Amino acid sequence: MRTLGYYALALYAQGAGQPDAGTGQQIDTDIVSLVTHAQPLVIAVLAILLVFSAVSWAIVLAKVWQFGRAERQSSSFVDVFRKSSKFSEVQAVCPTLAASPLVGLFQSGYAELNTQLRGTAAGEAAKPSNPGVRPTLKSLDAVDRALLRATTVEMMKLERRVPFLATTASITPFIGLFGTVWGIMSAFQGIGAAGSTSLGVVAPGIAEALIATAAGLFAAIPAVYFYNHFTHQVKKFGAEMDDFALEFLNISERNFT
Repeated sequence: MRTLGYYALALYAQGAGQPDAGTGQQIDTDIVSLVTHAQPLVIAVLAILLVFSAVSWAIVLAKVWQFGRAERQSSSFVDVFRKSSKFSEVQAVCPTLAASPLVGLFQSGYAELNTQLRGTAAGEAAKPSNPGVRPTLKSLDAVDRALLRATTVEMMKLERRVPFLATTASITPFIGLFGTVWGIMSAFQGIGAAGSTSLGVVAPGIAEALIATAAGLFAAIPAVYFYNHFTHQVKKFGAEMDDFALEFLNISERNFT
């Protein structure tokens, strides 16, 4: 690898379009020219890396937009939830804050509450000896399970497509390295056929081969950063959902048990 580094440094020090002193040949170090004159396998590797990079950036932009909306709307929803005196008032604003994962939790818990309270109210109404009895929850654990199921669903929505960034970060450097190894093998075959080790013979093949590694790193580095960033944000949303579920259960226990 040190030898390859020396070749690369010599290539860039000599500059694009400068003749090699040993052979008098023109050394073309222009990136576009190197790519267009690369071997079909190297071009295929670069195309694969370009696809990985493009999809990764599309996911990054979509997740930045999704998480930004979720964070803003979650803050607004928590304010409404804590200021409202009735769950029905909170339910009325849920459609306008649907991007918040807390809305999914609330609607799931609220639906379970309504199901139990309606059943209790109907049963009590059938007993003439108990007029005006307040309906109570049959099972607070059932509400807790509904909130847990909703948390799982919301976490899956937040994590959707994020693992592709981890795949890109782990696989693209190896795809680029494969292209580099293949290019170097071809470069050495060219050296053997030419019978010369001058910079004019060696440099273009080495430069062409190293482009694949550079492209692999170009795809992998942003993917690593944003994967870690989004994973941290998903954990933060998960903690907020756990806190909200506990708060919802406390309110339900105080008012309906």
